Amino acid sequence: MEQKSAIDVLKTAILLERRGKSFYTAIAKQTGSTAVRKIFTMMAEEEDEHINFLSRQFANYEKNNEFLKNDSGTKIDDTAIVEILTTEVKKQISAASFEAAAISAAIDFENRAIEVYSSRAETATDQNEKEMYRMLADWEKTHHHLLHRLNEDLKEEIWNDNNFWPF
Repeated sequence: MEQKSAIDVLKTAILLERRGKSFYTAIAKQTGSTAVRKIFTMMAEEEDEHINFLSRQFANYEKNNEFLKNDSGTKIDDTAIVEILTTEVKKQISAASFEAAAISAAIDFENRAIEVYSSRAETATDQNEKEMYRMLADWEKTHHHLLHRLNEDLKEEIWNDNNFWPF
């Protein structure tokens, strides 16, 4: 299989982030749940950070044929995730709702980003590029973790409500 160039991967990454931001922004605008709006607005803002970060990398790589050192100091903070995952959030979302479907679709977005970033981190020879894609994959994993936990809680809630247990 042909390995994509650094520029091609950066373009793919920027496109993934733009699509994610667009999707998350649309969900935030359409939902009637303040909790879901908060989650998807936060995620859209983080995707915007990724777009800016990747765009700076792209511009520098095109100009200098090298990646910038990842000195953004970005730390993944689970505090916001824990704060969002409250009983109130789960009360506002039905497992068979538009919002639950959006959460499920968002999980697919995050899985794709994790796959692209992790794969490139494995194959990159430039240390700055490796670190950049590892950092981005880890950041996307926090999104995935949040969404997955919400999705699992919602599924369990509907199963309990409908006595959907084989025993």
